[in-house]
Amino acid sequence: MSADVMTGTKWVYAFGGGDSEGEAGMRTLLGGKGANLAEMAKLGLPVPPGFTLTTSVCTAYYENDRQYPAELKGQVETALAQLEETVGKKFGDPANPLLVSVRSGARASMPGMMDTVLNLGLNDTTVAGLAELSGDKRFAYDSYRRFIQMYSDVVLGVDHGIFEDILDAFKDENDYQLDTDLSADDWEEIVGDYKQAAASELGREFPSDPREQLWGAIGAVFASWMTNRAKTYRKLHDIPASWGTAVNVQAMVFGNMGETSATGVAFTRDPSTGDTGYYGEFLVNAQGEDVVAGIRTPQCLTEAMREKMGDDAPSMEAAMPDSYAELAAVFDKLERHYRDMQDIEFTVEQGRLWMLQTRNGKRTAKAALKIAVDMASEGLITENEAVMRVDPAQLDQLLHPTLDPESERDVLTAGLPASPGAACGAVVFDSDEAEERAKSGEKVILVRIETSPEDIHGMHAAEGIVTARGGMTSHAAVVARGMGRPCVSGAGQIKIDYNAKTFTVGRRVIKDGDIVTIDGASGQVLYGEAKMIKPELTGDFAKLMAWADASRRMKVRTNAETPADCETAVEFGAEGIGLCRTEHMFFDADRIAAVREMILSDGQDGRVTALDKILPMQRDDFKAIFRIMETRPCTIRLLDPPLHEFLPHTAEDVADVAEATGLSADLLMQRARDLAESNPMLGHRGCRLGITYPEIYEMQARAIFEAQVAVEKETGVKPVAEVMIPLVATAAELSILKARVAGVAAAVAEETGGEPKYLIGTMIELPRAALRAGDIARDAEFFSFGTNDLTQTTFGLSRDDAGKFLGDYLEAGIFEKDPFVSLDKDGVGDLVQIAAERGRAERDGLKLGICGEHGGDPASIDFCEETGLDYVSCSPYRVPIARLAAAQAHLRRQG
Repeated sequence: MSADVMTGTKWVYAFGGGDSEGEAGMRTLLGGKGANLAEMAKLGLPVPPGFTLTTSVCTAYYENDRQYPAELKGQVETALAQLEETVGKKFGDPANPLLVSVRSGARASMPGMMDTVLNLGLNDTTVAGLAELSGDKRFAYDSYRRFIQMYSDVVLGVDHGIFEDILDAFKDENDYQLDTDLSADDWEEIVGDYKQAAASELGREFPSDPREQLWGAIGAVFASWMTNRAKTYRKLHDIPASWGTAVNVQAMVFGNMGETSATGVAFTRDPSTGDTGYYGEFLVNAQGEDVVAGIRTPQCLTEAMREKMGDDAPSMEAAMPDSYAELAAVFDKLERHYRDMQDIEFTVEQGRLWMLQTRNGKRTAKAALKIAVDMASEGLITENEAVMRVDPAQLDQLLHPTLDPESERDVLTAGLPASPGAACGAVVFDSDEAEERAKSGEKVILVRIETSPEDIHGMHAAEGIVTARGGMTSHAAVVARGMGRPCVSGAGQIKIDYNAKTFTVGRRVIKDGDIVTIDGASGQVLYGEAKMIKPELTGDFAKLMAWADASRRMKVRTNAETPADCETAVEFGAEGIGLCRTEHMFFDADRIAAVREMILSDGQDGRVTALDKILPMQRDDFKAIFRIMETRPCTIRLLDPPLHEFLPHTAEDVADVAEATGLSADLLMQRARDLAESNPMLGHRGCRLGITYPEIYEMQARAIFEAQVAVEKETGVKPVAEVMIPLVATAAELSILKARVAGVAAAVAEETGGEPKYLIGTMIELPRAALRAGDIARDAEFFSFGTNDLTQTTFGLSRDDAGKFLGDYLEAGIFEKDPFVSLDKDGVGDLVQIAAERGRAERDGLKLGICGEHGGDPASIDFCEETGLDYVSCSPYRVPIARLAAAQAHLRRQG
């Protein structure tokens, strides 16, 4: 059981019984759950006492071939003895047994991803003692059967479905509808059947020694840190595996001791909308797993929520008014103490309230905004703290269309509005299939009776989730909200047949692959594809973004080359264009023939003739952009890709182009062969085209400058152009091309009488350019870091092909993150910092920005702030994300 690791280390921390060895600030060591249990106990709240095995135990366990530190067993025994003394019960005592729960508790919340065991310490003798002590044999054997099923599943690897089949068969034989219909003798019989089934599966008896049970459960919780579902969740939420999980061993309190007992999950505000008012669910005569697993549909916490949901079952406020009032007081105390919306688990044992957990609650983007803005208005937090409270990536949920409330709806059924937003896709019933179909580009809706942690990958792949069972705090609801996936839960009218791959609502049959739309805000499931409307970027969103902009140093631009993208970006607050890819304009159907004519020309004269046809089209492109962007600076990249990309390559395409253009098919094929390169990413592209075919860049420069002059005359507004020369490796390349571009600007000014306002700079996307940035800055008036290509050329990776093996590198821990998604700070980042320092040392006030896809990644934006870049640029829909991330990065450095 042990390895001699870090002797003298404290591995176990006690909490409850009037004092705690830990506190909220120790979440790195005690995990979120352990730290908050300790803190609640310090606040004098009713917390069942227990102890926490630290995250360091988990780290040591995995670093030492799944062996525990040598001192751990003794420290656990000491903590267990202290727990026995506090509660006045003995672990394994037949007459007065102490029962415990064993739960995980990572420092970052991972709801439902890791394992839990309840009622641990029960066996054939202690169950009799529990029955005698409680005066309720039915409760004792109900708890025992739960323990056998949970322990067998979590610790021993016996399929929980075996036990469900036994129970379902027993209920059918006895004409029982609900678990609560079973008597004490029924449960005792079920316990015998369960133990026999476990022994049959295991080839040995179910363990009866409480200490064997305890160490088995502790090991299972640590092992669950490395399950596929936990790994998937960590990957999705950027949680390092090195953090590990703590294990919390806590005296059991029972919500299944009759009608005066209950268990529930609650939030101090609505996690879907952010509205003030308590939000949650409870079950009478139940244990916590019944609520979160979605096995039973729970009742509403408050009367207001019950009326809103149209629920007939009594709320806790009505059914247990004294316990509810005590709970409400705890809610207020915890929210004021933590200054954030809390997610709370509680149990009422024969009228006595116990707090089992508190943590900052998972919430939708809409709720995160409202809660942050409301708490700032209430004086609980400052405006800057409100800005820091919202995860930038969450904003993506708010920036896409929602269902049009005025459009017709073919409503199949309605469930609970578990996670807001609208989603449309093909129905799938299996998480593996959802993942596969999503990978092939299909939009899918995952439909399940209920979800479990094993469905995490399918839930992430799906556009939205529908479950037939479960409440507003079920696994599906909580995880969907955290992911930003729309979810309808508890759609009880749906009957799902996994074998037939269908679900039915009344007489309607919906098959695998049929299109449905779900409205997570109303709980409706609609047949077919419903009409969507644009988002409203006002109210809380506008207020928080204004606070963010006031706290931000870096500017945020957009990557755009179409009027539609420019308008979207401006609407989202873009302060300029950081990358306009002019080659996208070359592919338009009305000009590709002229482009091909230019490429196929024998000499410069022919190319110029063809380019003269393209010039007015390109000029109109820039005029449209300048009208929208007004005085906002526009960085326009001159032609970058190799010319062969504009030519047809298959015999069929060549024949079509030859017929359309009147050009020779043989000539087309020959020219395509001449231009083909073994490695075009490092070939004849970017500034190298400008050196070889200067007339191309001269045409584009003329289009830019003539468009500027025309728009200024038309609107009275002076557009600002930043002409960017791509793929520069040497100062000489930029010097030659800058002179040519500046010459065109002078010519246009003389011809038109206008004065184009412009800068000339370059894209830093090659390691040599970064290292020789001082030389290049003598001519460059700005640097734009093209981190897509800089990542490719630094790593020697092809972004188009690396996906085939990057997953293996991430799995093996070679890369912490995909370097094309989040900037590699150690390598690529070093080059960016070197280029920034050397460039600014040569040219005072050199403008620095980033225009690769990393410009919309919050972690990369944080690096850009640290490096002192002037702006980031990203796709239009990520502009608000970048604005918020830039503000947070600046605030972090302000302390």
